[in-house]
This record gives sequence, structure tokens and C-alpha cells, in this order.
Amino acid sequence: MPKDYSPFTPGQPVPVEFFVGRSKEVQKLVDSVKAATAGKLQVVFLTGERGIGKSSLASFVHRIAEQNHHALGLHSFLGGVVSLEEMVRRVFDRLLKESLGSTWEHKVKEFFGKHIRQVGLFGVSVEFEAEGKDLRRLVHDFAPTLQNLIQRLSDEKKGIFLVLDDINGLAGSADFANWLKSFVDEIATSKPLPLCLTLVGLEDRRRSLVSLQPSLARVFDIIEIKTWSEDETRRFFNYAFGKVGAAVENEALDILSRFAGGLPVLAHEIGDATFKADTDNRIDRKDALEGVVAAADIVGRKHLEPQVFAAIRSPRYRAILRKIAADPVKMNFVTRDLRKQLTAEEQKVLHNFLARMKKLGVVHSDTEAGPGAYRFGNQLHYLYFWLEAERAKKSRD
Repeated sequence: MPKDYSPFTPGQPVPVEFFVGRSKEVQKLVDSVKAATAGKLQVVFLTGERGIGKSSLASFVHRIAEQNHHALGLHSFLGGVVSLEEMVRRVFDRLLKESLGSTWEHKVKEFFGKHIRQVGLFGVSVEFEAEGKDLRRLVHDFAPTLQNLIQRLSDEKKGIFLVLDDINGLAGSADFANWLKSFVDEIATSKPLPLCLTLVGLEDRRRSLVSLQPSLARVFDIIEIKTWSEDETRRFFNYAFGKVGAAVENEALDILSRFAGGLPVLAHEIGDATFKADTDNRIDRKDALEGVVAAADIVGRKHLEPQVFAAIRSPRYRAILRKIAADPVKMNFVTRDLRKQLTAEEQKVLHNFLARMKKLGVVHSDTEAGPGAYRFGNQLHYLYFWLEAERAKKSRD
């Protein structure tokens, strides 16, 4: 295969053939889909840290739900959405686009009626369109609208697998939290709706919703995605490189697996960078190290929040982070030990540095370890800073 064909897909949901592990989580979500198609409402919160593969798992189950359980799969990405009206519009727009080319396309178009607009060059695509008052009505009547929809599609579909992904903008909204609780209550006390509603987000988003509407605590069936095991990570790299006929030496595999940290998003970034560094179709230690170093900048640019990235532009802040992240395993630190490694100038800004990092969610107090102890709140942050430290060390050498 040409060298510009990479078996890795950084920044995209993982293709089904590269889906590794997660058998328990997949089965649990599939069981929820099966229960929904049998007529029992399911409300799932799929959680895990950034880069863990939440969207990929939802997409994987989406395909299973459609192929094996005759469910209508709707995976709606809500990045930037802050209103219920826009959320509903995107859900129905996803439905319209999913129907194109299907045997039930005409039923969906009849269902939407006048709310269809031709878009794209020469009108080759369609878009769901509704005015403000119509969208507000759909927000209020979301449950009966879905009930009418599945009734129309009863010959083709047994239920709905609805994924609301990237809910950051909605998770802090009391309107959304209260609407969600009312939506669940309405279904529970009216005509059954064969729906598996799956929200995808970080754990703090779930906690935010529960703080706004405490009754949601007993509504969610939580599925938490853990990091890959070392065996799963090695299996991923072996399979991915094997797809393009590249062999991986054990020492290289050790390095790749160690730096990926069990996070699929990092595995794809590091794997892609290593693939590009390789010249002889055999991944050795040199290729792996070059890939890890090259991935550091990519990970920083693509996966750190802009405000975090801006905050660590200070040379002293970056120096402190490199010293904190010098150990590839130890994700916690104690300030009294850290101070011993800092220069006088770095010690002067340590207090402000810690306050800034805590506010941004990069680190948090580790109460179990005692006073002055901290942990990185997100493994993706820590691994990036570790990669940065390794790169800085290499440049000095």
C-alpha cells in the first residue's frame, strides 16, 4: 500500500474493524437496546475521560442496533448546542439524513411534511427546517413525536437508539436537566416508547446535570469506559500495523503501548506519527521513539482545551509541568517535594501555577494523599505533559 495510506484514524471515531476490547461495555449497551426494542425505556449515560473512545463505542453499538436488533439508530453530535430547540432540530435532521436511500425514506419525508429543505450543490441533500415556534412545540412534544414516528416505521423498526453526544453545552443548563426529567416521566406515565436514550459525556457533565436536577441520579444507567489494558493496546497496534503489512518489534511495541496509556485517541495519534516515521515497513525502537516525540505537539494542539494550552505558554509554567511529569507512571505529586526541584524563579510562581491549573481542571487536590498533594484530573493532560518533558529532555541531550 502507498505510504500515505495510514491504518490509523486520529481525530475520528474508530472504524469497526479496529474496535478493540470493551466487550462488557458493548454488551451492556446492547442489552439496553434489546430492552428498549422490547418496549422498556432505557436511559444510559456513557462516560469516561477524554480520548477514551466514548463516541466510537456509541457508533459501534449503533451499527449493531440497526443490523441485529432492527432499531432506528440516531447518533446526534451536539457540539456547541446550548438550547433545547437546536438539540431537537439536530436530532430530526439526523433522522432525515439517516433515512435517505432507505426503504422507509418516503415515510420519514411524509412524517416531516413541509419541514424539509433541499440543500447542497444542485439540492442533492436535505435538511430539517422548522421555525422557532415549531421547534418549541417539538421540544414540548418530543415524546409523542417519537411515539408517532416509531408507529409509522413499525414494519421496519422495533425501537429507537438515540445518542446525544458531546453534551457539554447542555450539561450546565437547568432547562435541559428539567426537560430530560420531564421527558422520562412523561414516557413512564403514558404510552410506552421503545427508546434507548444514550447521553455521552464526561463524568463531571453527569454530575452537573444531577446537581441541577437531583432526580436524574436515579434515572441514568451509567456505563463507564475504562482505559485499554496493556494487552488490548498491544493487540491494537499489532492489528493496525498488520493491516498495511508492517511488522512491529517487541521493544517498539513496549514503547507505543506505554505512551498510549490505554487511551485510543493517543494510540491513534502515536500510531499515525510512527507510521509516517517508518521507512522500511518494520516498526523498530527508533521509529516508535520518533513517533512518540512527533505526537507530542499534535496531542497538545488537538486535544488540550485552548485555555489550558494558552496557560502553559509561560516558560516557567512549562518548566514546572515538565518536572511534575518526569515520571511516566506517577500521576500525582506533593508540593514540598516538587519545590526541591524548582529554581527560585519557578518557586515564586508555583502558587499561581497550581491555582490556575486547578481552575482549569488540569490538576485537583488529592485528599487521600494528604496536605499539599495533587493528582492530574485527566490522563490525557498528564500524558501530553509527559511527552513534552521527554521531548525537552531529548532536545537538551
